[in-house]
Amino acid sequence: MIRTIISLEPDDKRWLDRVAEAEQTSMAEVVRRAVRLMRASAPPLDASFQDLLQVTRGTWKEGDGLAYQNKTRAEWDGR
Repeated sequence: MIRTIISLEPDDKRWLDRVAEAEQTSMAEVVRRAVRLMRASAPPLDASFQDLLQVTRGTWKEGDGLAYQNKTRAEWDGR
């Protein structure tokens, strides 16, 4: 395991201490479990380009996306 030092708000530290005491475990173990739970519910950070395309597929509902891009870029160039 890698040791990490973190800064906590006093209320958060007191809460962690109370949870650890109630569960008869260390504060570090409470934090480790919280991190594992957060990771389990979070989307992967290393999604591939293909994964991102799949997730965002169909989100544009305003017609031809390329025509919209060209129109917008023309406005940027003052055309």
